[in-house]
Amino acid sequence: MVVLRIRNVHKRKYALICLCIAGFIMYRYLGMPGRGRRMSRKVGLCANTSQFTLEGEPFRIIGGSIHYFRVPRAYWRDRLMKMKACGINTLTTYVPWNLHQPERGVFNFQTQLDLDLAAEMELWVILRPGPYISSELDLGGLPSWLLQDSSMRLRTTYPGFIQAVNTFFDKLIPKLVPLQFKKGGPIIAVQVENEYGSFGKDQSYMLFIKEALQSRGISELLLTSDKHNTLKSGALRTVKLQKLNQRNIQELTAIQPNNPTMVMDYWTGWYDIWGELHHVLPPEDMVSTVREVLRRGMSVNLYMFHGGSSFGFMSGALADPSYRALVPSYDYDAPLSESGEYTSKYHLLRDLLSRYKNSSDSLPDMPVLHYREAYEPAIMYQHLSLWDALSFTEGPFKSAKPVNMENLPVNNRNGQSYGYTLYETIITRGGLLQSGDNVRDRALVKARGHLLVENCGRVHQGRELDKQRKGLVGDILLNNIPLRDFTIYSLDMKPSFIDSLYQAPWKSLSETPSFPGFFMGRLFAYGYPSDTFVKLPGWEKGVVFINGFNLGRYWSIGPQQTLYLPGPFLNSGINQVYVFRFYKASNSLPQPSIAIANLHAVCCMFHSYLLVR
Repeated sequence: MVVLRIRNVHKRKYALICLCIAGFIMYRYLGMPGRGRRMSRKVGLCANTSQFTLEGEPFRIIGGSIHYFRVPRAYWRDRLMKMKACGINTLTTYVPWNLHQPERGVFNFQTQLDLDLAAEMELWVILRPGPYISSELDLGGLPSWLLQDSSMRLRTTYPGFIQAVNTFFDKLIPKLVPLQFKKGGPIIAVQVENEYGSFGKDQSYMLFIKEALQSRGISELLLTSDKHNTLKSGALRTVKLQKLNQRNIQELTAIQPNNPTMVMDYWTGWYDIWGELHHVLPPEDMVSTVREVLRRGMSVNLYMFHGGSSFGFMSGALADPSYRALVPSYDYDAPLSESGEYTSKYHLLRDLLSRYKNSSDSLPDMPVLHYREAYEPAIMYQHLSLWDALSFTEGPFKSAKPVNMENLPVNNRNGQSYGYTLYETIITRGGLLQSGDNVRDRALVKARGHLLVENCGRVHQGRELDKQRKGLVGDILLNNIPLRDFTIYSLDMKPSFIDSLYQAPWKSLSETPSFPGFFMGRLFAYGYPSDTFVKLPGWEKGVVFINGFNLGRYWSIGPQQTLYLPGPFLNSGINQVYVFRFYKASNSLPQPSIAIANLHAVCCMFHSYLLVR
């Protein structure tokens, strides 16, 4: 009898749990953006009239761009909550091919495409899967191993490129199909390629990309973001701008008079370039333009709403009028700063968008900011010469002539994508060394015949994409005679390489360090780790690694003077710090210094520093 009573209790508990789960699912279902009993999810987002409709109901897209690959995974929810609290109803994001397929046949989608989180935040999604995305990423998000083909023609119907795109889409698109609106997911539209009108080498290419998406199950509204009409039909054209240009709007309206007008990318700021001034767009100018766009009944997407960081070697570059590399910060002077702080732009924008909500409900409360910490300086106590680190690289490789990074037989013969390459040869006489345009991008030359070449980032836009091979791409002449018989080391600075250096023969700083080389130190973060910034006064140029993670390049020429170090990248207690120093401008080591300042005019708002000495 007692046993029976216990079983009945268990049954009642089980039934209650099932009821709670069912109730939670229904709450989530009905709480999704636009998910009510009246929404059948058969039609989706339509652009057949002068205004968007979502399942037959008028709908205005008020979007914001956040790139998941530029935000620590632990902070995705925080950034999306801040987006929702600002009055944004649609998230737009790119999909970087080079990060999802670093090698042929190797795909990484672990935790990377969590679009369900956007749905949980009651945000719709416009996805921009490329394959080319620009986005100020190295090679515009295309994988560098494509350049192993000397005849490669990127962003065309060249067979080698088409085959690679098909392979990538075969893996990517099936992951996106169930996330579409008509399947119950948050994706309401998909962009076909990106800005092909300014490239336009192959008129049949955009049609191929469109069919590649649709044939694999993409059924939502297709968009393009072009300066020219490269896709004649089957997709809605949108524009990009920072100042409202009446002529562009009129041209777009004339081309598609019975369709909605959308500013797909309203640039809230701009990216920064090494050696140039920090770009700032006054908050009043931004809000004034957005206000006018909304007053005209147009839809808009803010690029960027939150920029984040191009960690590691992700940053791209420009080729026109000359080569210029981008900084790792992608703060963009956006409404949310690089570290997720509210800016004056955010507050002004929130006030404006509160008047354009679809319901009478007030905007959600603004999430509390993460705590930040000014840690004690990380003391660098050991040094490792680059030459003592070479035994931990993949190689070396012998070649009579120079070999560019992409064609080195490393990474399962996929070549080297990022970092540095060391070329060693024997020089027995002095004379005039000439490189022409064959050093990509910077070289540190040692008298003994060592050339350490740094890849500062591949161009991310324009017609020079096919020419973005790095390292030594041709002969180096000594007295007009080509150097020959090279020993080549690949230094891509991957986490496995950085971790292996712990076993290297480090030396005390009491001994004279040689350059280039690595410095080792420790950062103590007691309690729950907080966000901070790394500042390296006097260190000239190099790369910073925290617990094996590549934060990005530092360079004294600015404008960026600090590297964002998110709290989730730190351990409670001891953290390993490696600093690679490419070269030194003086014979002395950097002096220790401590400072807390506001650097908004330099790069973005930095309130706390971790100083390295």
